[in-house]
Amino acid sequence: MNIRIGNGYDIHRLVSDRQLILGGIHIPSDKGLLGHSDADVLTHAIMDAMLGALSLGDIGHYFPPSDPQWAGADSIVLLQQVDRLIQDRGWQIGNIDSVVVAEAPKLKPYIKPMRDRLAEALGLTPEQIGVKATTNEGLDAVGQKEAIAAHAVVLLVGNQVGM
Repeated sequence: MNIRIGNGYDIHRLVSDRQLILGGIHIPSDKGLLGHSDADVLTHAIMDAMLGALSLGDIGHYFPPSDPQWAGADSIVLLQQVDRLIQDRGWQIGNIDSVVVAEAPKLKPYIKPMRDRLAEALGLTPEQIGVKATTNEGLDAVGQKEAIAAHAVVLLVGNQVGM
């Protein structure tokens, strides 16, 4: 069995008049994340980790913000496209571990729905997906409630010889 590990990171600014979407779940909040797509930092970090594990670049290469077709895109749909890309190369996800860094809103009630949504989108079990939440203790843009960031690590498993 062959394995590859990738890590991903994303950060987006919080602004008024945008929905907050994390892990494909709408989270009630007076602010949302600014971005060309739905700005789902958790899903973006996971996609970058998947791509990075196979040295395939980052999501900006596949879904550039300069391309109007991705304006307002559902990041779960983009995640499924990245998953097909890795599967077409003979790889599958073994597991995902991730952390969302946000001062507000409190994310604990949304962890299970995020895991379930990501698992459904990727054809995995929720037990294969770790989602944690933490704060930055008031430090930097995240700590000042100006942004939300996410980190992800993905283990890919390939069963073909010579990978």
